[in-house]
Amino acid sequence: MDKVCAVFGGSRGIGRAVAQLMAQKGYRLAIVARNLEVAKAAAGELGGNHLAFSCDVAKEEDVQHTFEEMEKHLGPVNFLVNAAGINRDSLLVRAKTEDMISQLHTNLLGSMLTCKAAMKTMIQQGGSIVNVGFIHTDMTKHLKEEHFKKNILLGRFGDALDVAHAVVFLLESPYITGHVLVVDGGLQLTI
Repeated sequence: MDKVCAVFGGSRGIGRAVAQLMAQKGYRLAIVARNLEVAKAAAGELGGNHLAFSCDVAKEEDVQHTFEEMEKHLGPVNFLVNAAGINRDSLLVRAKTEDMISQLHTNLLGSMLTCKAAMKTMIQQGGSIVNVGFIHTDMTKHLKEEHFKKNILLGRFGDALDVAHAVVFLLESPYITGHVLVVDGGLQLTI
């Protein structure tokens, strides 16, 4: 069986780091992003026969169509990484309702829609899904790093590669299921 992995949000940040590690391990990758040109550039940097796709994960029809195209060109997707996300960070009293809705649609509904689409194949043949959370990336670079860093036992923010190693570990561990793996440098131990 081919190891076919769809990396939603694979053109930058954590998704890109995951894709780089998985390409080194011989996976066939679908790099999925909203911007097709950016996804193509990321897929091209990996070498090999990886493909790029455009998808707005907040739209169920887009997600369904993207899975159909991936399976048509790469075969059944047996690994899924949900690293697509947007950040509309603001104080709640200043947050615009449309920004909150947009963030929920992309970050929550989007992951649910991709999981739903992937499960159609995975129920029959097996597979693994990893949903990625928050880490220091370009999307969060505006946050005041020193304020958070003093609470992290390792004394530094994690980077995309730190999370990518954990993602690949979970994808390749068939007997781990329904687990939340916290990759935070010990931050939760200080809270």
